[in-house]
Amino acid sequence: MVSSPAGRVSRFASSAVLASTACIALAGLTGCGTPKATTEAGNSSSSPQQLLLVSYAVTKAAYDRILPAFEADWKARTGQSVSVKTSYGGSGSQTRAVIDGLEADVVGLALGGDVLKLQKAGLIEAGWDKELPHDSTITHSVVALITREGNPKGIRTWKDLGKAGVSVVTANPKTSGGARWNFLALWGSASRDGGSEAQARAFVGQVYGNVESLPRDAREASDVFLKRGQGDVLMNYENEAIQARKSGELTQSFLVPEQNIRIDAPIAVVDRNVDKHGTRKAAEALATFLQSEKAQTIFAEEGFRPVNETVWTKVKDRFAPVPRLFSVADFGGWEKVNATFFGDGGLWDQLFRQRRG
Repeated sequence: MVSSPAGRVSRFASSAVLASTACIALAGLTGCGTPKATTEAGNSSSSPQQLLLVSYAVTKAAYDRILPAFEADWKARTGQSVSVKTSYGGSGSQTRAVIDGLEADVVGLALGGDVLKLQKAGLIEAGWDKELPHDSTITHSVVALITREGNPKGIRTWKDLGKAGVSVVTANPKTSGGARWNFLALWGSASRDGGSEAQARAFVGQVYGNVESLPRDAREASDVFLKRGQGDVLMNYENEAIQARKSGELTQSFLVPEQNIRIDAPIAVVDRNVDKHGTRKAAEALATFLQSEKAQTIFAEEGFRPVNETVWTKVKDRFAPVPRLFSVADFGGWEKVNATFFGDGGLWDQLFRQRRG
């Protein structure tokens, strides 16, 4: 898994946060002190607070379990009641909503490239990715391929997605973070095997030529494939495939290609909004809590690969091995990826125009 960054001192790393981490680890074994806390606005700890967490669609099941645990932990430590409200949707759509005025205190988006957009909009301070260990990532995943029962089209590798007569389901990269990871996984599957940019572009163009519709987000893509019966193969998060197996919607096994992209899902406090709301302390505590063993264990149970090394050691056998793993850093980082692939007039726009033509 990813190691913790070194160097920059996080403003999260205060004695209060360290005490929180210790208290989480010892929950149920020992008592923890409950020092009086105040909000950034100076309110008494007895005054209830409300946070808004804006996240991407497929995280809902995990947060439905994690957030009550955080609320209880915060109450036990500070004496203050906190209620975390949520908003879910495609990561790209959620990013645009926050920029347009949805006053999130914390964002848990599908990719660092979307948080970067909030930084450029003046909502989040630079350096957000160094505020917590693991570059402020709270979960990993990879891209999975889900086929019809018996795999009638014989889909085994990335290359099979570009074959004639194969109908592919994937979300829209303009609105879905998961779809952007799918796009990068496809591109990397060609370029990292020695293919030229022209060859990678041709292959990705073939795959998207096999896509009949582009759902708004990863969850809707799952519904299109599993509930509406459209397509021969679904490209989606591994955690979506695991959830579908858990719910019984998917009865057969799914494929995790051995060469794959490491999906890094970050957490960030929205500085402008928490300072306006007076919620910084609680928001930072929530972000920190999401890397705790308790939260990471829940993420793992819901199909996400945890970043917490202790939890990962316990659960890694549940997940398919991926011997050839690459990351967004291999594409030059999110600044370059956003501009090259997904910006106005970028490679996705070019391929989309080609697809429609």
